[in-house]
Amino acid sequence: MVASRMPLASHKIRLSCTFLLALCMPGMADAEVVARKSISYFDIKGTTADELDAALNERGPLAMGSSSHHPGATRIRFGGNATYSEANGRCYISGVKVTVETEIILPRWRDRRGASKQLSIIWDTLSADIRRHEDRHVEIARQHARQMEKLILALPSANDCDALQDKANEVTTRETERHDADQARFDRIEAINFQNRLQRLLYYRTQKNGRQ
Repeated sequence: MVASRMPLASHKIRLSCTFLLALCMPGMADAEVVARKSISYFDIKGTTADELDAALNERGPLAMGSSSHHPGATRIRFGGNATYSEANGRCYISGVKVTVETEIILPRWRDRRGASKQLSIIWDTLSADIRRHEDRHVEIARQHARQMEKLILALPSANDCDALQDKANEVTTRETERHDADQARFDRIEAINFQNRLQRLLYYRTQKNGRQ
């Protein structure tokens, strides 16, 4: 079956996150996480399992640091800024805005009309799993963006704002490293369960189509 030969969807991560220094009057701390998601597609053609497999291997997005193509990918970029206030010789975090931009890249099959019903079922099963996989990468990124905002907002005051800015940037570095580790862990788990999961999903979809 084509599902057993197609590689597991992977992801790309590009990170940019530095919390800039901006001074304001002391007051209630303000926090915001801004998440944006977009979806783009690459087209593949074929009317057999082997042709689809070859098209994904040839046209799928490249993972960063790898020459291998994947049937799906998610690009992730963190950013943000913090504002600081001074009072009584101390500097405080007065606001945090964390942004996380994600782009999901998915395959789009152009030759469905000329393919068999069985191949269509296989494709629908695989493409739905690719989308679920990439959506989970997006959610992991958003979870870490929220955690980043929380940790920066909780930073204690410092003697000066430059020192506090350094602390905020240390938080972003640690949290992006945790983010990378969580994304890699998710991929490892998915890889272990890939074939069994696809076989199970394909069985359920086939049974459902047979009852229609």
